[in-house]
Amino acid sequence: MAKFGNTVLINQLSPMISQRREWIKFVLVELVLLLLILIVARPQVGSKIASNKEREGIETIIALDISNSMLAEDVAPSRLEKSKLLVENLMNKFSEDKIGLIVFAGDAFVQLPITSDYVSAKMFLDNINPSLIGTQGTDIGKALQLSMNSFTPNAKVGKAIILITDGEDNEGGAEKMAKQAYRKGINVFILGVGSKDGATIPMPDGSELKTSTGELVRTRLNEEMCKQIAAAGHGVYVHVNNSSTADAVLRRELSKLQKGKINNVVYSDFDEQFQALALLVVILLIADVLLLERKRRW
Repeated sequence: MAKFGNTVLINQLSPMISQRREWIKFVLVELVLLLLILIVARPQVGSKIASNKEREGIETIIALDISNSMLAEDVAPSRLEKSKLLVENLMNKFSEDKIGLIVFAGDAFVQLPITSDYVSAKMFLDNINPSLIGTQGTDIGKALQLSMNSFTPNAKVGKAIILITDGEDNEGGAEKMAKQAYRKGINVFILGVGSKDGATIPMPDGSELKTSTGELVRTRLNEEMCKQIAAAGHGVYVHVNNSSTADAVLRRELSKLQKGKINNVVYSDFDEQFQALALLVVILLIADVLLLERKRRW
């Protein structure tokens, strides 16, 4: 209040107004708005299990490079979209397996924890884009480390990391992590997407990415580095391009992994959870009405 005038004078001119109650009413309104947003989102919780069976399958974590260089179009429609299409085709072949999604650039994040819910996996995959991570770069080592930590403790199930990248601007540590994955019995597949000739990087505003000096950035597949990481993890390197049969090669390699018992829970019914939120909104609104802005006289 001091910025509007003398605090003592303001209090004298409006002695019956409680600043504390005004603040509380403001907080109540903000909470109501937040709860209304949650209600519109229609939160649901699985209430009826349709099946809870042990099945034979493997666990796969897909780590997808979403740095700006993956927007290059030397692979149609772009490196990133080609990679997403490959992953979707792979999901279509899964039936008893678990899958998880990790995105990385200069940092790495779990986009989807390992699951048997392919519908959710495809939804999360569809929403992947470079804006999910603000830190640019290609920290493959961090992506591999996070992937290793994302599997279940089940030691009897074959595990695979499928890392898709153009290998550019790698920040180091990838070979060390690939070796560690091998020691843990985790198979590492490196998919290199792009071409050696490379391409410029289109940006969302229609321009092309430039350096600080105004020169166009040209990105190229670092195939040699990708091969080194795959070799360090005793894994397989697969090149992804316009005429690539990478998905067939990948499925063939995954079929060699040991299948183990996987607990697969599928819900058939879901309960809406908005009722409790709506009740809370009503309570907060009543509290807002009852809470007068004026001070009590006693």
